[in-house]
Amino acid sequence: MAAGLCAMMCSANEVVTLAAKAARGGGAPPAQATAFGKAALSHLGAGCAAEDIAAALDGLPDGPVLALPLRLATVLEKNSGEIVDHMISPGPFAALELSYCYAKRFAVTGKTQGTDIHVRMYINQPTKPPPMPRVAVPDELITKMQQLAAKTLVPESDASRISGAGAGLTDND
Repeated sequence: MAAGLCAMMCSANEVVTLAAKAARGGGAPPAQATAFGKAALSHLGAGCAAEDIAAALDGLPDGPVLALPLRLATVLEKNSGEIVDHMISPGPFAALELSYCYAKRFAVTGKTQGTDIHVRMYINQPTKPPPMPRVAVPDELITKMQQLAAKTLVPESDASRISGAGAGLTDND
């Protein structure tokens, strides 16, 4: 993070939820939005650039938020063994692609081979998510994600309330 930028400390749950809602607000399908939320946490928790997350959101409704989980799913489907090897080539979303791998719930190792990243996933070794301390998320990224997430909300109007939105005329909880 560049000097002078403010950041908000967020829990792992806050990061995953807000990133997933932002992806949904940008037009991503639910499964890809959920995968993006987990990858965003992995990415930011590893100290990677928040700009990668912002750029991925800018690419919606297409772009890496849709392409990366589908690419990883294809790699996993083509390799039916217990160990899956995957090469990540250099590019604007290489670090985010690696974060998608680490967000999976099985053992993953990664090492650099020349300009590529060799990722090995051990499908038969499930892992629990590591305890994640609070994550610093730049205010600019928080704002971008909140704006996109707000697109999932139903506008407040009499018509939306008649259709079942909100608590109705009586709020008894």
